[in-house]
Amino acid sequence: MMGWEDAPNHVCRGGDVRGLAFCCPPVKPCPVHNKLSEVGISPEEFVKIKEDFGKKTDLGKGVGTCFGSLIWCCKASKPCPLRDSALYSIGMSHDEYMTLKKQLAEEIVKHSNVGEINYSDEDLQTLAQTFDISIDEAKSALNASGNDLKSAIKYIRMNNL
Repeated sequence: MMGWEDAPNHVCRGGDVRGLAFCCPPVKPCPVHNKLSEVGISPEEFVKIKEDFGKKTDLGKGVGTCFGSLIWCCKASKPCPLRDSALYSIGMSHDEYMTLKKQLAEEIVKHSNVGEINYSDEDLQTLAQTFDISIDEAKSALNASGNDLKSAIKYIRMNNL
């Protein structure tokens, strides 16, 4: 997808913190709540971050979408006639849309704890023992994966191939 070459999966499909750019408002029980908690953003702060971004960009447009704004819409690779109709009506391409979603993701990451190690020494020890790596390698994997444990495990597995 042009506009954002390495766009993550949606959070509901296991995506990392950047995938929050594609999430609906946190109004029902779903994985967005777990991801927000994991990265240290309250549901209220999440809504404010996205709405403030929408006020500054065309992602704030989107009458007729599920939540009335493109800030809440999913990835362009997922078929959605409501999103696509809104994009068409404002003259925005999928590439432009995804470029703005990438910028939104960067804004969300800025407000998160990503990059801060907030796992206990015991957690790091368990990760290191599980994969037979040093504590420093466990810390490094968490840093490289934006403090996302699932991504860190994938990172460790890829490096151990």
